[in-house]
Amino acid sequence: MSRYLKASYEKMEAYTPGEQPRDMEYIKLNTNESPFAPAPSVVEAMTAEQVELLRLYSDPTGKSLKEKLAGLYGVKPENIFLSNGSDDILNFAFMAYGQDGAVFPDITYGFYPVFGELHQVEFDEKPLNADFTVNKEDYLNQNKLIVIANPNAPTGISLDHAAIEEILKSNPDGVVVIDEAYVDFGGKSVYPLIEQYENLLVVRTFSKSRCLAGGRLGYAIAPAALIEDLEKIKYSTNPYNINRLTLLLGERTVEAEPYYQEKCREIIRVREKTAAELKALGFEVLPSDANFIFAKTSAMDGASLYSELKKRGILVRHFTKERIKDFNRITIGTESQMAQFIETVKEIIQ
Repeated sequence: MSRYLKASYEKMEAYTPGEQPRDMEYIKLNTNESPFAPAPSVVEAMTAEQVELLRLYSDPTGKSLKEKLAGLYGVKPENIFLSNGSDDILNFAFMAYGQDGAVFPDITYGFYPVFGELHQVEFDEKPLNADFTVNKEDYLNQNKLIVIANPNAPTGISLDHAAIEEILKSNPDGVVVIDEAYVDFGGKSVYPLIEQYENLLVVRTFSKSRCLAGGRLGYAIAPAALIEDLEKIKYSTNPYNINRLTLLLGERTVEAEPYYQEKCREIIRVREKTAAELKALGFEVLPSDANFIFAKTSAMDGASLYSELKKRGILVRHFTKERIKDFNRITIGTESQMAQFIETVKEIIQ
C-alpha cells in the first residue's frame, strides 16, 4: 500500500471473492453461480444493433426495467431501486443507515463486516445458535441497522416470516435489511411487508436464480422513502451505474419468468438428491433453502477435502472461521456435475 492511503483503511480486511482459477477446466461449485444459461430470449437480445448503441449512455432511471419488476412483484416503480449487483445496495445501506451501528450474524455473508469497516460503522456480530440458525432475540429492540441474509449464507438456513416481522416491529428507529440473494430456491420473500413497515429494505439479485452473475444487476424492494435515499446516494456517486446491455437483459429476464422458475425447481431437486447422497456417505448436511449446501464429514477436515477436490478439478468454497472450518459450501450444478462431484468425494474419502 502507498503512504497516501487513508489511515482508517490501512488495516481494513477486504472481502475475498470466490476463486476464479484459469489453470485448468474446473467444475465450478464455489461461487453459487447458476449452471444454466440465461433464457433464449435474453441471449437473443444481444444483437449487433444493441452493441452499437453502447456509444450512448444508459438510462440512469432504469424506468422500463423498474416498471417490469414492479409488475412482477405487484408493487409500484417507486418501490424499486436498481444497482450494479446487490452488493452496491448493501454498501449504500451501511453508508446511509449505519450511523448508530449495525447488527448481523457472526457467520453470514463476508461483505457485511467489510462494509462496516469501510464506512466506520460499529457493528455487533451475533453468534448463530448451535444448529446454525439465527437467534431472533439477538435482533430485537436494537434500533440500529440490522442486516440478515435470508436464506443465510453460507449455511442456507432461512429465518421464518414471523421472526422477521417481530424484528421489524421492535426496531422502528432502525432499517432492517433482508438480503434475499437466495430466496428463490426454497425461501419465502418478505417484500410484501413493505406495505406495513417503513424500515424494511429487501435486497435481491439477478446473479443466482436469474443466471446473470456476469451481468452485475441487483435491485431493492422497499418503501418509496427508502428508495429515495438510495437514489440520492446513487446520483451522488455513479448515476449511470448500470450499462445499457444489462438493463436490456434485465427486462428480457423478467419477461422470461417461467423459464427461471423451472430452473429453480431443477436446482432444488438436484440439491435434495445431492444432500441425500452426501448423508448416505456419512456427511452432516445443513438444511438448505439456497442453491448450495453446507456440509462436513468426519472422514477428513474441511480444508483437506476442499484441496483434494480442487486437485481433481472440482471447486467448492472453504471458510477458515473456527466454527465452520470443517464445512465446505457446495454450489448446486447440473445433475451430471453433481454426480461427478459425488463420485469424486467417494474416491477421496474411501
